Amino acid sequence: MKNKLIKRLQKEFINVPDLVIKQIKLSLIDTVYVVYLETICSSDRVNDYILKNLTNISRNTKNKIINTDSILPGPNTKKINNYDEMEFYINNGFAVIIRNTTALAIEVKGDINRSIPTPDSEPAINGPKDAFNENYQVNLGLIKRRIKSNTLKTDEFYLGRKTNTKVGLLYIDDIAENEIVENIKEKIEKIDIDGILDSSTLGQLICKEDKVHFPTYILTERPDNVARALLEGKIALLVDTSPFVIVIPAFFADFINPGVDYYNKSNNINFLKIVRLACFFLSMTVPAIYIALVNYNQETIPTPLLVSFAIQRDGVPFPAIVEAVIMLFVCEMLRESDLRFPNSYGSAISILGALVLGDAAVSAGIVSPIMIIVIALTFMASLIFTEAEVSSALRFMRFVFIILASFYGILGLVFGFLFFLIKINDIKSFGKPYFYPIMPFDKNYLFKSLLKKPTRKDTKRSSLLTEKNIIKQGEN
Repeated sequence: MKNKLIKRLQKEFINVPDLVIKQIKLSLIDTVYVVYLETICSSDRVNDYILKNLTNISRNTKNKIINTDSILPGPNTKKINNYDEMEFYINNGFAVIIRNTTALAIEVKGDINRSIPTPDSEPAINGPKDAFNENYQVNLGLIKRRIKSNTLKTDEFYLGRKTNTKVGLLYIDDIAENEIVENIKEKIEKIDIDGILDSSTLGQLICKEDKVHFPTYILTERPDNVARALLEGKIALLVDTSPFVIVIPAFFADFINPGVDYYNKSNNINFLKIVRLACFFLSMTVPAIYIALVNYNQETIPTPLLVSFAIQRDGVPFPAIVEAVIMLFVCEMLRESDLRFPNSYGSAISILGALVLGDAAVSAGIVSPIMIIVIALTFMASLIFTEAEVSSALRFMRFVFIILASFYGILGLVFGFLFFLIKINDIKSFGKPYFYPIMPFDKNYLFKSLLKKPTRKDTKRSSLLTEKNIIKQGEN
C-alpha cells in the first residue's frame, strides 16, 4: 500500500517531471521512499549519501528495525515535522526520506552556481578581487571570511509566496544600533509578495521609493565594502540568487566616493574626492549655466567669447534650451543602447553616435559646436558615477536646472540649487538624515566619505550610526 505522504506529493507535484520518487524495501514489512527534484539536486550526492546506504541495509538486514537517522550521512540533515516543511525542503535542494509517517531531509544540492567572480561594476586597482555571486551561502562565507567574530549575527527570513527566497539580515551585535535592526526586521516581516527575485526588489520594498530620486540604500558586489560597513554600524541584507548585497542606511556622501578609496593614501585620494564632488554638480548644472549665460546674462561673458558663441550659433534654428534638450535626449539614447547592446557592439555605437551623428548635426546646422562641448562635458562628469540610481537622479536634477535657467537665468540656477538642498535634506534613510555628515555635521563620518583621514587617525565610529562601542582603534 502506497504511503499517504507519497500520494499527496504526487498529487500536488503533478506536471512536475523532474520530481523523482524512489522506493526501497529495507525488509518485507519496511519500505522507504526517497523524494527529490533532479534539476536542483546532485545525482552523485543522492547516490552517495542515501541510495548506497539504503541499498546496503536492505541487503544485509533481515526484518530488523533500522534507525535511518543514524546511518544516513549528510552535511545538513533536518527532521521534518509537517507536510509544509517537506515541500519546502524538496524545493530547496534536499532529498526527503519518508518512512511510514516520519520524514527526514538531507541536503544534496547540485552545484549550479558560478565560481567567485571579480568585481565588474566596482573595479579597484588595489584591494581584494573577489565579488559576490548568486549563492547565498557563498556570499555569507565571503563576509564571514573577513569578520571572524561571534558578534556577527545573521537573522534569516523566507520571502515570497511562490519563491520562498532566503534573505539574511547581517549586523554586528555590539556595534549596530538595536533600533535600526528592529526597524528593518519589522519591515521585512510585513512584506507579502509572490516573489523576491533580486536584492533591488527587496530594497525598494523596505525603503520609500516614491518621490525620491536619490537612492537610499547601497547595492554593492564587493564583500570588503559590506564588511567595512558592518564594522561602522550599518546593516547588510543578503538575498539568495542575487550577486548584490544591500547596505543600509545609506547617505548622499556614500554615492559620491566609492569604498575602494580606502586602499589609497589620504593625501593622494582627497584630491580625487574633491574632483568627484565637483563633477557631481557639474553634471547637473553645465547645460543650465550655458543657457543662462547665453540667453539672459550675456554681460557676465567676456566680449570676445560672447562673439565666438554668437558666430557658432549663427544659423541654428532652435533656441538654446531646445538645442540642449535634443542633445541630452540623443545622449541618453546612446547611453541606453550602449548598456543594452552586447559588448562587441559598444565601440560601433560610440563611433556612430559621438563622431558621425555629432559631426553631421553640426554640419547641418541643427546644433552648435559649443553645445556639443557642453553636453560632452556634462556626460563625462556623470560617467564617474556608476550607480544607476545616482545617474537617474542626476538626469532629473539636470532638467530641473535647465527649465529654471531658461526662465530666470542665473537666478534660476540659485532657485535650482535651493530646490536641490531642500529636496535632499527632506530624504531620510531609515530615520537618518540623508545629507549627513554635512547636515548634521559629523567630522568622523566626513573623513570616511567626502574626505579621507590617515588610517591611523581613524579611531572612532560615527555617533549617528551607533552609540555603543564608539572606539574602534587605539590612539597612536
